[in-house]
Amino acid sequence: LWENKVYRFLMVGVINTLVYYIIYSGFLYVEIGYKLSALFATIFGVFFSFKTFGKFVFLNSDNSLVYKFFLTYSFVYVINIALINYFNTLLHNYYVSGFISSIFCALVSFFLNKNFVFQMKSLNSNKE
Repeated sequence: LWENKVYRFLMVGVINTLVYYIIYSGFLYVEIGYKLSALFATIFGVFFSFKTFGKFVFLNSDNSLVYKFFLTYSFVYVINIALINYFNTLLHNYYVSGFISSIFCALVSFFLNKNFVFQMKSLNSNKE
C-alpha cells in the first residue's frame, strides 16, 4: 500500500506542482512580486490539491479536512517564501527559484498531508 500511495502522490503531485508553477509564473510575468505570486498560486492550489490529494492519493473524500489542509498549506507557503528568497539570492531568478522551491515544498506537503491532514483515517474511511 505504501508504494501505491507514493506512486499516486508522485503522479498527482506532478500535476499539482505544474498547476501551482504555471499560476506562480503567470503572476510573476505580469510583474506581481514573488510573495504575492506564490500566495495566489497557493490559494488556487489549495482548492485544486485538496480534492486531488484527498481522493486519489489518500483515498479520503472527507471535506471537513479542508481546515487542516488549509493550515498545512499556510505553513508550506511560509517555507516556500523562505526557500524562494534563499534560492533567489544564489540564482537571481525568481522563476528558477520558485521551481526549485516548489519541488521541495511538494515533498513537505506530502509528509504533512500524510501525517497531519489525512492521517490513518485515509486507510479506513474510503467508502467509495
